[in-house]
Amino acid sequence: MSDARTPAASGAAASAEAPRTGGRPAVTALRLADAGEGADLASFLQRLLRYDRAAVVRLQAAPVPAPGPVPGRTPVPGRTPAPAPGSAPAPGSAPAPGSGSAPGGDARPGAAGTPTGTSAGVLAVFGRLPLGASGTVAVRAVRLSGPVEPLDATVSAGQLLEAVDEAGASLAVPPGVTGPAWAGMLPPRGGWRPLGGPLPGERIAASVAAAVAEFRARSEALAPEDRTRPALDALADEIWSRPLEDAPELPLRAAHAARVLGFVRPGAPLGAFASGAWLRLSAPHGSVALRRAPAPGSGLGLTPLG
Repeated sequence: MSDARTPAASGAAASAEAPRTGGRPAVTALRLADAGEGADLASFLQRLLRYDRAAVVRLQAAPVPAPGPVPGRTPVPGRTPAPAPGSAPAPGSAPAPGSGSAPGGDARPGAAGTPTGTSAGVLAVFGRLPLGASGTVAVRAVRLSGPVEPLDATVSAGQLLEAVDEAGASLAVPPGVTGPAWAGMLPPRGGWRPLGGPLPGERIAASVAAAVAEFRARSEALAPEDRTRPALDALADEIWSRPLEDAPELPLRAAHAARVLGFVRPGAPLGAFASGAWLRLSAPHGSVALRRAPAPGSGLGLTPLG
């Protein structure tokens, strides 16, 4: 990222608080496992901001005492699976909601930058894409290094993006903001059941590309006076509400969200899961979840900004 970003404070611990100065609140600094984690996080935030310039994200960090596979997740080839975000207790609570799958990387003791004998940690970053009446909640796991203190905060996605120091592999958590409705209604912690076996990523990507082409062709065929935002939203909702061919319980919208966030990649296995009123499409690099029925205050909006 550019040098204009505010570098996070450095130190031996992955999570530390800088002293208060002039009555300002302390700043929490997180040390990332490596520079690649910062780059992946920045890419995720940039994609969220493309769809919502005022996007906020909920952060939940916790130490991970031991490595191990996550039920329902297909690991990235050649990498040890990361424990689920929130698999260790979150502040004042049980494991972090929405962590049925741990997207991306490992978070094991002794990983890059982690002192021997200490527990590494994972930071779960939850964001919302305004796709459809219910929207989709995305989660990206970021590996941390060093001892990690539990953290639960809702912050501006734009400010968090500016606080990523890729070269220094660190992150300064910005001040908290009042969270929107979705941030208090995250997917459940567990109870996820698989909806069949692994899904073919290439075929799902092709289905999304075909749907995008259909939307473009049908919207361009509308008379200019009929090409209104409500008409375009209705057309998009019609297309993205269709069932996913390889996992009919999931709408095509889930695959669309995963693709625009960069979770659908060549050769990367995908998995479909359900838990109560929630559905999830999981990939090694992240996952998206959505409710079977719209949640209160979820809002609309289907078109990327700019």
